[in-house]
Amino acid sequence: MSRNPAEQAREASAQQLLADAASRAQRYLADLPQRAVAPSAEAIARLAQLDVPLPEEEQEAEQVLARLDDIISPATMAMAGPRFFGFVIGGALPVTVASNWLATAWDQNTGLYASTPGTSHVEATALRWLKEALYLPRDAAGAFVTGATVANLTALAAARHRVLAQAGWSVEADGLFGAPPITVIVGEEVHPTVLKALGVLGLGRNRVVRVPVDAQGRRRRLRPVGTRNAKACTARARRGRRRFLGHGCAQVAERAL
Repeated sequence: MSRNPAEQAREASAQQLLADAASRAQRYLADLPQRAVAPSAEAIARLAQLDVPLPEEEQEAEQVLARLDDIISPATMAMAGPRFFGFVIGGALPVTVASNWLATAWDQNTGLYASTPGTSHVEATALRWLKEALYLPRDAAGAFVTGATVANLTALAAARHRVLAQAGWSVEADGLFGAPPITVIVGEEVHPTVLKALGVLGLGRNRVVRVPVDAQGRRRRLRPVGTRNAKACTARARRGRRRFLGHGCAQVAERAL
């Protein structure tokens, strides 16, 4: 089926735009070993050029791409380079960058297998590999989230559901009003995202029990406080490992149990 000249022109323009983006990305990556890891003060100051009113007219795609590269690329942190050691992240590999480009071109809204079988199958395969790598049960369920913050929120929501269900309470149906109280144990160096998740889930940031940790962040063993039966407390701690602990045993740490 022949295409009219306008369609051919649009296709050629799109191909040229994608090629331009790939060339700019390759140049950015190639410059990382030589450039400073942190952006310069001048590069950060130039970001003010983006503080303009919402455009009323469309702009040429090539100009948008060039403007992004010209203003934002110099103002980025060189996280993909070999000399960035901040946070707990690593630079993307060439194959992951290329795969991300391809996935963006696919433009799949991966919500249902019936509508997006290809990408849904990729997710299922990746989850299965994670279970194998972490020696998790084959029937364990999982899902991909946006990052550690949402992962903490999701995991705590699942734990909240499980511990209240064991107490005969449906948090999804009846909420938290009148629910059995839940004691949450965290280490002294708990990550702020965990406390944020506890607040969002209605478990409270200030109700947690903090236990001492060693230089590696591992919880130290403590003697039960305020509990008459230390053995019962320890047994409950064992049964509640990686879950919420209650029954007055909030100050029992699990290390070395």
